[in-house]
Amino acid sequence: MTPGTDALEQRDDGLRVFDAVRPRLFGIAYRMLGSVAEAEDIVQSAWLRWQVTDRGAVVDADAFLVTVTTRLAINQAKSARVQREHYAGVWLPEPIDTSTDPCVGAERAEGLELAVLMLLEKLAPTERAAYVLREAFDYPYDRIAEVLRLTTVNARQLVSRARQHITNGRQMTAGADEHHRLLLAFVAAARKGDASALEDLFAADVASYADGGGVVRAAKVPVVGRVRVAKFIAAIAEHFWTGMAVRWIEANGLPAVALLRGDAVVAVATVMVSAGRIDRLLWVMRPSKLEGVARTLAG
Repeated sequence: MTPGTDALEQRDDGLRVFDAVRPRLFGIAYRMLGSVAEAEDIVQSAWLRWQVTDRGAVVDADAFLVTVTTRLAINQAKSARVQREHYAGVWLPEPIDTSTDPCVGAERAEGLELAVLMLLEKLAPTERAAYVLREAFDYPYDRIAEVLRLTTVNARQLVSRARQHITNGRQMTAGADEHHRLLLAFVAAARKGDASALEDLFAADVASYADGGGVVRAAKVPVVGRVRVAKFIAAIAEHFWTGMAVRWIEANGLPAVALLRGDAVVAVATVMVSAGRIDRLLWVMRPSKLEGVARTLAG
């Protein structure tokens, strides 16, 4: 064996081990942060930590990497929380086209829907981490306690509070077929500017959220109420939909549409549905949040 062979084999083995758990690490970080770029940065930081770790002293590589990733994500979430207090307009999570990038939801889809990510954003970072580890990845409470440096009792309490918060804020969800039907009907009515047809699709307290990030023009506050939202969508129809192509995608496990002018993705739109009506409209329009969807559509 030539000098340096052992070190090379260790590096190769370290990469193999890391790559095996990488989808889970990204899934945790993305659910924690609602941003692909931030999640990828966290995974890269975890890889750098892994490279300089004495791997011979690590009993369980998966547990080590999940712990590192979760703690890095908690720190990033604390910083992001401050930044988002000064965000221009409505903040929405960055969508992922899960039809072409299924790894993020490969283990359990919980905590992946855009509406749930919005609710998670309102939780304290440690509470968010406890929920993600338990509900999305089915970690036992004692393991969550180790990752978060808590007692098992405290870990249970965090998960319970987070679960209650999500339950209270989450409407009853419809199946994918119903979701697709209502989104299809919404797009047809919105393109025509048909306020009456839109009202028929909406729940009484429907709200429209648009994230332009201060980069593109979008409503800076949610538009709320069946009549107001219908009138607003109808009023912008001629300008907004002219020259717009619609491509169906699966965003975070649910039907969505990517809206394109030429080759450029200008928005990803989806709806949240309950009781046979649309109760949330989500419009992601900030260009940096559309890059991932644009890449998958182009590829």
